[in-house]
Amino acid sequence: MITLEHVTARYGENIVLNDVSFTVGRGEMLALVGPNGAGKSSLLRVITGQLPAQGTARVCGTDTVRLCPRTRAKTLAVVPQEIARDIPFAARDFVLLGRTASLPRFGGPSDADDDAVRDAMLLTETWNLRDRLLPEMSGGERQRLALAMALAGKPEILLLDEPTSHLDLRHRAEIMRLLTRLNREQRTTILMVVHDLTLASQFFSRLILLSASRVLADGAPADVLRPDLLETAYACPVRVIPLPGVSATCVLPKL
Repeated sequence: MITLEHVTARYGENIVLNDVSFTVGRGEMLALVGPNGAGKSSLLRVITGQLPAQGTARVCGTDTVRLCPRTRAKTLAVVPQEIARDIPFAARDFVLLGRTASLPRFGGPSDADDDAVRDAMLLTETWNLRDRLLPEMSGGERQRLALAMALAGKPEILLLDEPTSHLDLRHRAEIMRLLTRLNREQRTTILMVVHDLTLASQFFSRLILLSASRVLADGAPADVLRPDLLETAYACPVRVIPLPGVSATCVLPKL
């Protein structure tokens, strides 16, 4: 589904990705981890074609910069880190934006579009917010609406940039269970930036650790969340603690 080969990207003279290569197969669920400034969000921008890069970046076999906007919108959906508070939309109208690639050039949404919006809002527990304006909502509510907008388009690939950062524990767990269910039942390919390493170890079978704009490690959580690798990436001593009774690892800084 996603192929990167020797990708290097810059903002001006600043290199943000340096010779990055990996593939994401159809139906994979993968987390990008690493310190601030490692290149995680930039990597998502390369995949969506927003950030030009040297090397090869393909989605479904097509170079990302050659994907027509309509095809890109039907194939990929992006959930950003944060939704601006001042968007003057009611929640249902905001989620309908996720159907833009399916809407006719002239005329309003069809029954299928309305159904897709309702289904996505029910999945993300935002249907009760449907008539409220975004400026009236909390950051967590807007974040769940951003996920609903992405799901409304029924994409093959979901790219998520730390979508749980504004959510409380219950909604964080529910969003992760929803993503896991979409991945298992609908074979949705999921690539998500995650800062919470414990969360990453609990829900993802594959992690890619970025450090200094390069891939430092790629593999199962047990192979990536190693003290030596994490201390190299984060430049601080860490403690890695297996959690009894669950397939997860707690990662803490040594104080």
